[in-house]
Amino acid sequence: MIKEVCVESFEEAKLAEMLGADRIELCSDLANDGLTPTIEQMRKACSELKIPVMVMARPRAGNFVYSPNEVERMKTAIDEAKGAGAAGIVIGLLTKDKQIDEKNTRILAEYAQPLPVTFHKAIDELDDPVEGVRVLKTIPGIKRILTSGGKATAVEGQETIRKMMEEAADRITILVAGKVLASNVYEISRLTGASELHGRRIVGELK
Repeated sequence: MIKEVCVESFEEAKLAEMLGADRIELCSDLANDGLTPTIEQMRKACSELKIPVMVMARPRAGNFVYSPNEVERMKTAIDEAKGAGAAGIVIGLLTKDKQIDEKNTRILAEYAQPLPVTFHKAIDELDDPVEGVRVLKTIPGIKRILTSGGKATAVEGQETIRKMMEEAADRITILVAGKVLASNVYEISRLTGASELHGRRIVGELK
């Protein structure tokens, strides 16, 4: 089992590593579901942690419909993450009608090469997240999809998560989120069949 912890500071990242995290998702402003961290945060986490660091590339809070200028800012974040030594990039882009923004996702996934890309929980805004998997598995470089199955919690979304995993097959890893805690991570793994899980408190309290 891979336990990925989302953090918004180096101190949290270091503590998560000490508590047994297998991988970090580094963000800023988790109150707004995570934005691009500073380049200083990227450099410190990537240089001092022994576990892989995935870096969020999200230029602002709010919806996931991005202008050309915002896509360029995401490219800058990818450049910074690469320079810092990140293990991967986390993005999520939708169209105005809440479908996967296939065009810009392709552009950014290609730009991120050779780093693997995780498509984040923006997918949970789709009417049918399983259809989102069908689209994303055709885009080179997308290696993971972070999801709670379109619901507030992984437990509530477990049926959709299982369908997403079936659709993903061996092409993409479904990374399960949604109130995944140290106390229920093994139960959620059992309910969903997932071997990679993600949460703020998946290895214990960080604060």
